[in-house]
Amino acid sequence: MTSKQVKYHSSFGIDNIHFTVISSTNGIREIIFNLEKDNSKLVNTIQLQPEDSNLFSVYPQLKQYFIGERKHFDLPLEIEGTEFQKRVWNELLKIPYGKTISYKELAVRLGDEKVIRAAASANGANPLPVVIPCHRVISSDGSLIGYGGGLEIKEKLLILEGSIQKDLFK
Repeated sequence: MTSKQVKYHSSFGIDNIHFTVISSTNGIREIIFNLEKDNSKLVNTIQLQPEDSNLFSVYPQLKQYFIGERKHFDLPLEIEGTEFQKRVWNELLKIPYGKTISYKELAVRLGDEKVIRAAASANGANPLPVVIPCHRVISSDGSLIGYGGGLEIKEKLLILEGSIQKDLFK
């Protein structure tokens, strides 16, 4: 991205989750859960309404996802990261809706079981949670670990997708 490229942001709530989305003229750059009001990520961005065309329909698509009407996103993405991170994020896009894999399986899919920690780190650095489904990666024993938005949101997403059942006896 060039330094003169315009960046936009919008904030909105869906299903008791507060989202802040940052985009450029090329696509969605970042989705952030529960952003602090004084966050420096919004410096030099223009605030827009969630429905503004410069946000590429991210708001209605997320709303559709949360009511079970959307399983795949159709958004232009402007992803910044290392080549390894991009490989990991591309692999995450291959995990089907309603399915999960382990961090170990993610590393194997990347070609080397030994990169499990690096793969987990790249998974955690995903700038586009929900759209790039990092929530679909769980521990080998099936427990929920490691989610930037918090384990409560990860659990909510996996229940929504039917990957796990809500524990009625917590």
